[in-house]
Amino acid sequence: MEWIDSLFFEHSAIQAIVVLSLVTAAGLWLGKMHVWGISLGVTFVFFVGILAGHLGISLDADMLNYAESFGLVLFVYALGLQVGPGFFSSLRHGGVKLNLLSLGVIFIGTAMTVLLSYGLSIPLPDMVGVLCGATTNTPALGAAQQTLKQMGEPSSSAALGAAVAYPLGVVGVILAILVIRKILARPADMEEKETEDHNHPYIAAFQLHNPGVYHKTIKELALYSHTKFVISRLWRDGKVTIPTGSTELLENDRILVVTTEKDMPTLTLLFGEQENRDWNQEDIDWNSIDRNLVSEHIVVTQAEINGKRLGSLHLRNTYDINISRVLRSGVQILATPDLILQLGDRLTVVGEKTAIKRVAGILGNSVSTLREPNLAAIFIGIVLGLMLGSVPLSMPGISSPVKMGLAGGPIIVGILVGCFGPRLHMRTYTTRSANLMLRGIGLSLYLAGIGIDAGAHFFETVVRPEGAIWIGSGFLITVVPVLLMAVIAMRMCGMNFGSTCGMLCGSMANPMALNYVNDSFPGNDASVSYATVYPLGMFMRVVISQVVLMLFL
Repeated sequence: MEWIDSLFFEHSAIQAIVVLSLVTAAGLWLGKMHVWGISLGVTFVFFVGILAGHLGISLDADMLNYAESFGLVLFVYALGLQVGPGFFSSLRHGGVKLNLLSLGVIFIGTAMTVLLSYGLSIPLPDMVGVLCGATTNTPALGAAQQTLKQMGEPSSSAALGAAVAYPLGVVGVILAILVIRKILARPADMEEKETEDHNHPYIAAFQLHNPGVYHKTIKELALYSHTKFVISRLWRDGKVTIPTGSTELLENDRILVVTTEKDMPTLTLLFGEQENRDWNQEDIDWNSIDRNLVSEHIVVTQAEINGKRLGSLHLRNTYDINISRVLRSGVQILATPDLILQLGDRLTVVGEKTAIKRVAGILGNSVSTLREPNLAAIFIGIVLGLMLGSVPLSMPGISSPVKMGLAGGPIIVGILVGCFGPRLHMRTYTTRSANLMLRGIGLSLYLAGIGIDAGAHFFETVVRPEGAIWIGSGFLITVVPVLLMAVIAMRMCGMNFGSTCGMLCGSMANPMALNYVNDSFPGNDASVSYATVYPLGMFMRVVISQVVLMLFL
């Protein structure tokens, strides 16, 4: 049975693959279990790795380091690609307030980490690990470990601190939310607040009664009104046509306009009388409105179209069709001429069937091509991220240069590529399932590796007095910032319970707590707040863990 011993215990590439695969599989299976409605998901891989390390299973040091590093890079880059398209837009409008509150949670927790390190005489690398565990942030832990290695310091203690603090980091946010709901929340705070989506298309029909627009072309009106709108259909003399920019509007014309709800009062003054019919119902059969024109959905799959402005294609005048709306990542967008198209965009096209067929040939409309993974762009992005992470950056007050490392560089490049890649005509599109697969494999490898590395000394650390201090410190770092910022958000900023808790869960990178909030609060306020603060919060966690070590170690 020597082959079994060599397969599981003798250090080799095969042994590393087998052990990491078994640890990952067992952790993912156990992570599906729910205790009091809470599951750890992929995080359970971390604890299975700890158990394996405690039982004496070890890997070759170089193989273990490679698995951790490659897994971390793959995870943070795919994460950056996911959050990139909404990263900068989350900083506008109400997102500014939410992100400022989220930064408050992050800075309070970081300040407590430094103070507890000095006050309790706990080495700073251990406390930074506790901070990463208390905030359930594995990319930050990876960044901290890389910084410690660059400084010539041991990094295993940071992983130990994270492992000890992680369980209460998950549960602590949920406990804090329970306290917020019982003590702080008022009945009015438990009501969902209506929010206006400034980019969501709104459809309305008008009959022209304003002499000021008679014999004016649609292009002229668009320039003079400073309002974004698309005229989808024109009824005149019993016929329905697709208007172009040069179409002149006449008295009593009926037009179907796609705009935003906030611009409706302006357009009502511009065109005249708005019809009473609600054109925003989901059950409207657009193809039954007229006989000659049909409405179909076309998906952008042609690589040459990626990154081009909609108006530059001249589809409206060339093919006598109209594009009224664009569906991107589940969000409806008004199809204005300056809209930059991306692969995967789903366009609502109105026109004659033969014309729509020709437009579909130009845009692609071949969904099967989107299922092919664009691996070259992913690996090029990873290389660029590692190059950025290797650049030394001088910062005031820090003696040695700071490097973004394996975690910081790839996540920044991932965000930039996800946001600006289509504008540079880069094929960055990946399906949601492909992105989740990349992230899942990367995070599983990383968690299994650091779990095995930390497991050799985990249990002996927990039973020692310093282990109890780590657990208590981590619980304070989890709960105190959440409670303080909840008071500020709900009492000083007037936010409701759902938006507040979504912001807190996003700043703590805790999807398990978000699931609890969604189950106990109606509407999407929590999820919207979570998505708004998560990108910037994740980025700041990765950066700040490195800066703290460079400043205070």
